[in-house]
Order: sequence, then C-alpha cells, then structure tokens
Amino acid sequence: QVQLVNSGGGLVQAGGSLRLSCAASGSIFSINTMAWYRQAPGKQRELVAASTSGGSTDYADSVKGRFTISRDNGKNTMLMQMNSLKPEDTAVYYCNADVRTARGWSNYWGQGTQVTVSS
Repeated sequence: QVQLVNSGGGLVQAGGSLRLSCAASGSIFSINTMAWYRQAPGKQRELVAASTSGGSTDYADSVKGRFTISRDNGKNTMLMQMNSLKPEDTAVYYCNADVRTARGWSNYWGQGTQVTVSS
C-alpha cells in the first residue's frame, strides 16, 4: 500500500511565501512523475507543477518564476517553494505521483493541504 502525505499549507498575506512538502511511503519500487495540483472553490483541479525522476520540470504559466518544485528521489519526497503568493493562489493543494509497486504502476493522491493568501 502506498500513501502520499502532503503538508505545509496555511494562511499568508499576499507577497508572502509558503513551502509545501509531500512524502510517499509504502512498498515503493520507483516513482516517475511527481506533481502538485490545486483546486480552488468552484473550479476544476489544475496542474501547478510537475517533476520527472529524470529531473525535468514543468510549471503552469500562472506560477512560473514564483514556484519552484524539487524532489529527493532517494527519500521519495517532493517540495514546492511558493514565493510572491497572490490571492488567486488560494486553493487546496494536492500532491500526486506515478508509483511502481509489485503490482505495477498506479497513480496516487495526497490528502490535500489548504493554502490561503489574503490580500
């Protein structure tokens, strides 16, 4: 069984910073893509940033230059540093990972963490 636990959200004023973390645990053989998604009230879940095991990264246009994703493949962890936060960044943030176990590849979600940016 694989679990993704994400943490680090909170309340911050516009212009401030937060760091989110995600840790994968369980009977993991390997992890390919790890990513952060977010969902604001009344909106669809959207991809924020993604990182492959090979080190490639991708960001939504709305967060480029402000958010930075990083991961430790040896520890199966991922961080996202969020700077210059804006009220429109307010959402529940979820980590996501493509994980290989003895049963093959599956996609997993963290439980979500609330990020609230006040103006």
